[in-house]
Amino acid sequence: MAKFLDLMMSHLLATMSGVADDTDRMHVIEIVVFVSLLCLCIILGHLLEENRWMNESITALLLGLCSGVVVLLASKGRNSHILQFDEELFFIYLLPPIIFNAGFQVKKKEFFRNFMAIMLFGVVGVFISFGIITVGTRYLFTKMGLKHLSMWDYLAIGTIFSATDSVCTLQVLNQDDTPLLYSLVFGEGVVNDATSVVLFRAVQNYNFDAYTAVEALDVGGNFLYLFFTSTVFGVSAGLLSAYIIKTLYFGRHSTDREIAIMTLMAYLSYLLAELCYLSGILTVFFCGIVMSHYTWHNVTEASRIATKHSFATMSFIAETFIFLYVGMDALDVDKWRMSKTSVGEFLGRFGILLLLVLVGRAAFVFPLSALSNYWTKSPTTKISLRHQVIIWWAGLMRGAVSIALAFNQFTEGGRTRSSDEATVITTTITIVLFSTIVFGTATKPLIGWLLPAHLKTLYREDTLSDPPSPKDISVDSDIHVPLLLGTSEADQEHNGVNFIINGLRRPSSITALLGASTSGIHRVWRNFDDAHMRPLFGGRGFVRQVSRRPTIPEDEPFEDSNSEE
Repeated sequence: MAKFLDLMMSHLLATMSGVADDTDRMHVIEIVVFVSLLCLCIILGHLLEENRWMNESITALLLGLCSGVVVLLASKGRNSHILQFDEELFFIYLLPPIIFNAGFQVKKKEFFRNFMAIMLFGVVGVFISFGIITVGTRYLFTKMGLKHLSMWDYLAIGTIFSATDSVCTLQVLNQDDTPLLYSLVFGEGVVNDATSVVLFRAVQNYNFDAYTAVEALDVGGNFLYLFFTSTVFGVSAGLLSAYIIKTLYFGRHSTDREIAIMTLMAYLSYLLAELCYLSGILTVFFCGIVMSHYTWHNVTEASRIATKHSFATMSFIAETFIFLYVGMDALDVDKWRMSKTSVGEFLGRFGILLLLVLVGRAAFVFPLSALSNYWTKSPTTKISLRHQVIIWWAGLMRGAVSIALAFNQFTEGGRTRSSDEATVITTTITIVLFSTIVFGTATKPLIGWLLPAHLKTLYREDTLSDPPSPKDISVDSDIHVPLLLGTSEADQEHNGVNFIINGLRRPSSITALLGASTSGIHRVWRNFDDAHMRPLFGGRGFVRQVSRRPTIPEDEPFEDSNSEE
């Protein structure tokens, strides 16, 4: 009997081990297929680089759609996924490198020069769009059969479709040709996403059972608290990293440690912010800005080059992964079956929601642009009508943040719980696909029509005293003026080197120098930064060279190994 039990237990353990091995093998196969699709997407994006209509985001979406069709056929209509979407995967692993790289690569002077307009679009504009979409869907969707969605759900829909995705536009904009337009679209996109997430979480904490004016004020107060606390948290994390790297000087032993501590501290700031129920997006974004202003200049030249390309690569892979998955998720048969809606009803809700997105976007872009132009005194920062149209168009696309918020609100473990929730999910996915493919495809021709070459030159602003950022071309820190040049040649070379290193454009005359407009706030900040911040945290002008222990004693002359004895 004992022998029989031993045999049964051995057989059971072997069976369980085989099942576990099969499960692990399937996971490995899924990952291999998805990584292969990522590689294929990168190759296709490279081959279509010069195409007028395509870009990498659209390529990833279409490839995801095609892959979903293949998986759907192979599974005989049971599934279209290779990997199961999880909003935690998005918020914990995919979103941080995208947002951090956005802050790390931004041209800070252009960003802060247009800070007022960016904040108007990214914060005030979100509330305007949120109000229009929420009221519109609440009134129209209930008349079209969606009876089981709560007010909380409609507020969530307002935040979901207020989150823009301007990746397609940024891929065809040139930061040097149109710095004003690029900084506005880029800055608004990041601040908009952060504001939408913060507003989404504030709405989730709203108590509809005790609806009072005080509760409404609490939502606004909670939003402001999250916004400013997360910003301060990110700035503090960036300053701490700069102080640690400047003080401990990791580069004297290993540049790998410099890169590792920068990467880990940036990611740690995001995780700690989420752990403290703050906005990790805002935290890691401003951490990236501070790191590019201080920390990046404290490391060795090798670490600067490595970090610039490493952060950009991680961001690129994460963005491609998201678009690829969204394309696959559009064919999720379970959600479409649970939706239980006719084609006509679905197209009606889709058209209404798309119209509300268009109207909500226009309702703040053009009025807030006029308000920004009224406040702005400098003619180089005024937003022309052509720019306003492009900014409006750039914000019509919805992307990864909208998908993640929709899954967070209307699914549980990736599965919808009711027919109305499944309808919202499928409509969200369709809006993301339609806006990215249709609006994204027309972006490059629209910009070429509104901003031809001669107008791009006309709109190009001066970037006086713009400090170098990781986005700029890196220059070796050991450039010296040749001592063997003549006086005039040496002066010219010295001026050229100073221009490259400091990023300063020399004025053509004394009159131009004296007439250069400088913001009072910017002047005060630069003086404070030079006097107090940079001596403590390092930054531009702080050059760290790797110290290597000499292999030959300093008191012994160097002897050529090839010389005759």
